[in-house]
Amino acid sequence: MMGMDVVDYEIKGAEMQFVEVELDPGEAAVGEAGSMMFMDAGIAMDTVFGDGRAQQGGLFGKLLGAGKRLVTGESLFTTVYTNHARQKQRVAFAAPYPGKILAMDLRQFGGLLICQKDAFLCAARGVSLGIHFQQRLSAGFFGGEGFIMQKLEGDGLAFVHAGGTLLQRDLQPGQTLFIDTGCVVAFTGGVSFEVQYVGKIKTALFGGEGLFFAKVTGPGTVWLQSLPFSRLASRVFAAAPQTGGGRREEASLGGLVAGGGLLGGLLGGDRE
Repeated sequence: MMGMDVVDYEIKGAEMQFVEVELDPGEAAVGEAGSMMFMDAGIAMDTVFGDGRAQQGGLFGKLLGAGKRLVTGESLFTTVYTNHARQKQRVAFAAPYPGKILAMDLRQFGGLLICQKDAFLCAARGVSLGIHFQQRLSAGFFGGEGFIMQKLEGDGLAFVHAGGTLLQRDLQPGQTLFIDTGCVVAFTGGVSFEVQYVGKIKTALFGGEGLFFAKVTGPGTVWLQSLPFSRLASRVFAAAPQTGGGRREEASLGGLVAGGGLLGGLLGGDRE
């Protein structure tokens, strides 16, 4: 395995943040595909299978490492950014939606952090990306989010993204918290995590709440997000016209304006 790179960084912005990573000559960072914002000219990009580690076992080992990411719903590929210049160079990675970027020093968490499958943004080279299965298989399949999570291992820096407002809860041994599965960003290795059925069917159907919650039990730390991207996307999708309703109103009103007058021009203003 490649050695761990110790990188300097700076997180910038308020609601729409990005992290700027400073690489010494020869240092490298690995980023999620499509997360790069900008980079200095001395940095070279290399798209690789899996997480950019030196895979053992030839092609089979590389495919196995990439397959772990495929199971979590992530891309087969990550991008490694290596500083080939003789001086320090910078590369920046941007958050995909409003929220906060968290800098996680894995050494502080025993070299292990479990995070939501779409939370990982970038890391220092040497951080291992894997998968983490929850214990209850049936509940995981029916519970949706939170069953298959991403495992970050190593002793370097990793950056994860949380949507909306961030909340950190430190749990004592035996202390339990019930969380919407999509609101879980990450938790430390000592936390017990279980996707659990909660409530009656009629409560779920008529109350608007899901059938499954995440049950987390200490000791350890759990990070929560107030706005999971899946929740934001579902609200946008529900509010958007599903069958081109705007066009139907335009067709009915278009008959009031012969020859496409002022009203017809306004209604058709979105056409090129």
